[in-house]
Amino acid sequence: MATAPQHVTLASMNRDVAAWVEEVAKLTQPQKVYWCDGSDSEFAALKRELVADKQLLPLNPQSFPGCVLSRSHPSDVARVEHLTFVCTKNKEDAGPNNHWLAPKQAHAQMDALFAGCMQGRTLYVVPYCMGPIDSPFSRCGVEITDSAYVVLNMQLMTRMGHAALERITRDGTFVRGLHSTGDLNPERRFIMHFPEELSIKSFGSGYGGNALLGKKCLALRIASVVAKREGWMAEHMLILGLTSPAGKKHYLAAAFPSACGKTNLAMMLPTLPGWKVTCLGDDIAWIRVGKDGRLYAMNPETGFFGVAPGTSQKSNPNAVATFARNSIFTNVVLTPDEDVWWEEMGVAAPAKGVDWEGKEWTPDSGRKGAHPNSRFTAPASQCPVIDSDWQNPEGVPLSAILFGGRRPNTIPLVNEAFDWEHGVFMGSSCGSETTAAALGQAGVLRRDPFAMLPFCGYNMADYFAHWLSFAQRTERNKLPRVYFVNWFRKDAGGKWLWPGYGENSRVLKWICERVEGSAKSQRTPIGNLPTPDALDTSGLNMSNGDAEALTAVDPAGWKKEAEDIAAYYAKFNGKLPAALKNQLAELQRRLG
Repeated sequence: MATAPQHVTLASMNRDVAAWVEEVAKLTQPQKVYWCDGSDSEFAALKRELVADKQLLPLNPQSFPGCVLSRSHPSDVARVEHLTFVCTKNKEDAGPNNHWLAPKQAHAQMDALFAGCMQGRTLYVVPYCMGPIDSPFSRCGVEITDSAYVVLNMQLMTRMGHAALERITRDGTFVRGLHSTGDLNPERRFIMHFPEELSIKSFGSGYGGNALLGKKCLALRIASVVAKREGWMAEHMLILGLTSPAGKKHYLAAAFPSACGKTNLAMMLPTLPGWKVTCLGDDIAWIRVGKDGRLYAMNPETGFFGVAPGTSQKSNPNAVATFARNSIFTNVVLTPDEDVWWEEMGVAAPAKGVDWEGKEWTPDSGRKGAHPNSRFTAPASQCPVIDSDWQNPEGVPLSAILFGGRRPNTIPLVNEAFDWEHGVFMGSSCGSETTAAALGQAGVLRRDPFAMLPFCGYNMADYFAHWLSFAQRTERNKLPRVYFVNWFRKDAGGKWLWPGYGENSRVLKWICERVEGSAKSQRTPIGNLPTPDALDTSGLNMSNGDAEALTAVDPAGWKKEAEDIAAYYAKFNGKLPAALKNQLAELQRRLG
């Protein structure tokens, strides 16, 4: 670990940070304070300490060099949306999409939990930057935590350490994030956001979505508020580049709820000959109007915090290559060979192993070996298809924006918006079946506008209006085209209608050709759908009936969909933008 003189140097770099650290230390009473410098040697030393303390388990150095396994407390395996609050002076500013507490009450409640909570522990000071250090669009924070696991993950997911602290000193501002695992008691587990103060307090959880405060907390909930004020967007979106055999390249951003295939799409291996996908990010996009009037997207992260189950050589070979070294696995099976395994990994299950709870496990145990929301944390730089512009400080220009979710019926494979307002309507009415990424029942349909329902830091009606405003912020012909995709359609017998994974390149090809003006479409009541011959299905073993079902309009299903959207819109207590009311009315009129 770094020496004391280095800590003194780091602490002296920024008086505001040092004063805050001293204030928090008085409250939490740690055994010692450690300022993280973000160096490789620090990362290696901290990992060795946790291995020696048996908080991390080293994996086989031949098959997974530099990798370790972590296990969570059984009650601490997902985001706790019901215990996540946005604390604004005015309750309406938080909106019906957020749980709200008054800031004074929230601070008092959290400070009572933090009082003395780090006794006998180390307080780690983690300065970090979301976005390239040299980008004018990046934002910095400091996370104080008593979890070395969090420190290691922040090192992989952010630009953490000395350079970030220098940037904070230059900027004169940072987001304060205070975190402690506490006693992991679910009854004493809360995440509070104070967007008006640029601060976050998280207590009682070590799970990444609740504890890595640069991720959902800063990069989405806090950043979305800042973005509204400053005229940009902080979105729950992947960013990819798609290059045709002719060398034409388009950048796309896509918003899907957690565990709905963002990582798989972001680093997809296309099945179409000559097409190439490059990855810029799999989870978060910060989007701004560029100097030329187009929208530019930047990934503020440096790593992937991906869902392990279902990730395989078939579904995502590039992800498998990415996490093959220098990665952290959480809540998966440990095999006798000190390898990792999970369900739908594409390899045979071990005859025996140790499951995510640390219990002996066999395939006949009658329970899953890996938790459904088990994770890998891996450096983005290791992705075989990382885009050469993934750290471009200006971002990359977007040709299209996609929305999607898990919908077994009604919603077609791909649907193009008529215009920007119709695209915002599509995003605002997104619905998806819930997954294991959040606590609660999986498989229940819920509205998740823009895949931002758990992450928008302010009233979502105002968020919709902010999206609509981009038609006035630049020329309409420079805005990306908007699409809704659905890889999860099933037939009446429950069989998947679309093969997904690398075959999704066929849909992306049609989208890019639409942007270029060469692909055919048919106007329908719900949007522009591909004509029967517009999608490239060459080589697919697909019946005509399945192909037609994927691009057909179900009037009865869509009338029910419109009713559900209207019921959801009613929750915004009259604040819904008139443009979206009009879009819904027009949809109902077109459906007859």
